[in-house]
This record gives sequence, structure tokens and C-alpha cells, in this order.
Amino acid sequence: MIYLKDLFHGDFGKSLTTHRPVAEDLREYFPATFELTLLALAITVFMGIPLGIISAVKRNQWLDHISRIFSLTGVSVPIFWLGLLLQMVISYRLGWLPMNGRVGAQILASHPLHTITGLYIFDSLFTGNWPVLGSSLAHIILPAITLSYASLAVVTRMVRSSMLDVMEQEYVRTARAKGLIESAVIYKHALKNALIPTVTVIGLTFGMLLGGAFLTETIFSWPGMGRYAVGTITSLDFPAIMGVALIVAIAYVTANLLVDVFYALIDTRIRYS
Repeated sequence: MIYLKDLFHGDFGKSLTTHRPVAEDLREYFPATFELTLLALAITVFMGIPLGIISAVKRNQWLDHISRIFSLTGVSVPIFWLGLLLQMVISYRLGWLPMNGRVGAQILASHPLHTITGLYIFDSLFTGNWPVLGSSLAHIILPAITLSYASLAVVTRMVRSSMLDVMEQEYVRTARAKGLIESAVIYKHALKNALIPTVTVIGLTFGMLLGGAFLTETIFSWPGMGRYAVGTITSLDFPAIMGVALIVAIAYVTANLLVDVFYALIDTRIRYS
């Protein structure tokens, strides 16, 4: 009861590891995780939906086969294995992108960043700190790809399945019989109805990405809440563990609330009184 009372006042307790209030630790580490999760979610949405549409429209053609193979590998490949593979090939062998961290230490030292939100990409873009922006983007690409790969495969399969189901409906056949061009049939009539179950999956995906960030952040030494959580779990830091679990739970609830709002925006038949 004392913990719940303090919780309503924003007091998460004191960390046994850092000897600081857990709320301060979460304020420090959460922005990095939130930034990584947002980019991973953007990759999932803006790549998964088009891939699912193409796979459904080109059913049983070579594009569909490639998309289905991609989806199967996405739900089969472990996150940690993919992260290590990208590090070895892209960073170590080819040297194209940094292997770990959030921003280059030398760049941050020579071009100090004025922190506004804690999101390095947004803050550097807003303040015009282009060296830090470039370094932040380079550092976040591999973790974001690793984190988004599984959810991207799930969304692609969901969109494909929903589109195939909707394309068989009578109103789609009627639209084609009226002489509408195929793009209008797909995007105006079929896609809106196919997005209803997809939006549900995307909402759940946000919470899943926060959970998946634990492994991704550990592999890429990303200074976020996931890496902080791993450290507190190994140290049996119960106040910090409960604080992280509460933040993830709040994120799940918020994501599902936003999903309900998007339902009404996508489908005009849905109204909340």
C-alpha cells in the first residue's frame, strides 16, 4: 500500500543499483528506448503495409513468393542472432555503419547537443546540430532494423491475409464491375477495410517492440531502458524492475487506446458515444 501511495505521487522508489530515484533513471533512459521503438515502428508500418498489399495483389507470383519467404524468416530468426549478424557483416566486415552506441563520443564532445526531449534525432534536427544528427542516424539504423524485423514480417502477413479476404467481397467485385481503375479498387475500397485488423496488430506491436528492445539494446550497447532493465534484473534491483514493468504496461494501454481512436478514423461506421 505504501508503494502504491508513493506511486501516485510519481515516486517509484530508490534503485538498489544506481542509488538514485528510479523515476530519475527512467527519465534518463526512456527517451533512447522510445526513439528506437518509434523508428522501428515506422519501419514496420511504412514497409509492412506496402509489402502486404503487393503480396496480395501479386498473389502466387514471384513478388508474393519473396514476400512470404521474408515473412517466414522474420518470425523464425531470433532477434539476437540477426543483430549479431548485422554487426559482423555491416559494421565489422564492411564498415558501413557503427557497431554500437547511440552517437559518436568524439562528435558529441566537439558538437554538444542541447537536449530538449532526450530524442537525439529530434533534438539535433530542431537545434540544427547536423554532425550529431548524422551520427545519431548512423547509429540507430542497425538496432532499428533488428528490432523491427519480426514485427515487419507479422504486419506484412496480416495485411496480405486481410487484403486477400477483402478482395473476395461483393462490394469489391461491384466496384470493379462499375469500371473503377484497379488502384482505386485496392486503395479506396479494399485497403480501408483490410486495415482494421492490421491496426490492432500494430498497436500490440508497439508494446512488443518495447519488450524486444531489451535484447536489441544489450547487443548494440544502446543506452536505453531495455539495457537498464537487464542490468537491474541481474542485480535483483526490485524497485527498478517494477518501475520498468510499469512503464511497459502503460505503453501497452496507451497503444491500445490509440488503436481504438484510429478505428473511428479508418472506418466511418465506427462511432464512440
